[in-house]
Amino acid sequence: MIKSMTGYGKAECKLKNKTVSIELKSLNSKQLDIYTRLPNLYREKDLELRNILINLLKRGKVELTINIEYSDKERASIINSDIAKNYYKQLQSMSKDLDINSPEPLLQIIMRLPEVLKTENEELDFEEWKSIMDSMKSSIDELDNFRIQEGIALSRDLSHRVDLIENYLEKINKFENKRIENIKKRLTGNLNEWVSKENIDLTRFEQELIYYLEKLDITEEKIRLKNHCKYFRDVMNENKDEPVGKKLSFISQEMGREINTMGAKANDFDIQKLIVMMKDELEKIKEQLNNIL
Repeated sequence: MIKSMTGYGKAECKLKNKTVSIELKSLNSKQLDIYTRLPNLYREKDLELRNILINLLKRGKVELTINIEYSDKERASIINSDIAKNYYKQLQSMSKDLDINSPEPLLQIIMRLPEVLKTENEELDFEEWKSIMDSMKSSIDELDNFRIQEGIALSRDLSHRVDLIENYLEKINKFENKRIENIKKRLTGNLNEWVSKENIDLTRFEQELIYYLEKLDITEEKIRLKNHCKYFRDVMNENKDEPVGKKLSFISQEMGREINTMGAKANDFDIQKLIVMMKDELEKIKEQLNNIL
């Protein structure tokens, strides 16, 4: 089954004094690249989160963002009264010594000074982390479903492109006989132009002609290309939850090799046009494969 590397998933975990939001984004990449943005409270779980993503997402450029939104009541800052009083005494004394009348009340100045406001450090709660991990799995499931839906659209497009390549391949057949006759006429005409008929060894000429035409024969390439197209579909439709993007890329390379060889041997304008159209569809397939898991 085809999956896209592009995906998005989001989940929220509502706890007693805060709401934790988990957001996952995934884009295409040659391997798995993971970037995490975590609050300090969850930094120690970075490796655990990475291992989960490695096991479940396989490939892509993945960005994990976790945010905490506290309720105002629970997250209210605490005033360090001892430090605030000390600041007040010092500022009041300096104001008198320097004869300064500050237009701004001293208390407002003090509240902006270092360490006057403090926030108590939280400790990671095991039960809370279990709830967060449940939400994390929900966001991964949502991202995976996104990938599956994108993969269905990609699968349709790829199947259409392979169909077109096979149709162009079938159209080559009707130009095959004409191609052979044109080559024979061209070679015979060239020979008659340079050598008189009485000096031509017809038996030897027929042997050389057969040898030359065998070199230009594209039957094997057509058979192999048809088999590659079938194998491409088989891999694309495999009912396995495993990445197939790289495998499909290898098959597309083999398809390209056969198409190029046919183009080199064609020696026919109509066949060359079909080869160009096959190459065009193959390039579109390769572009799509860059986004397949």
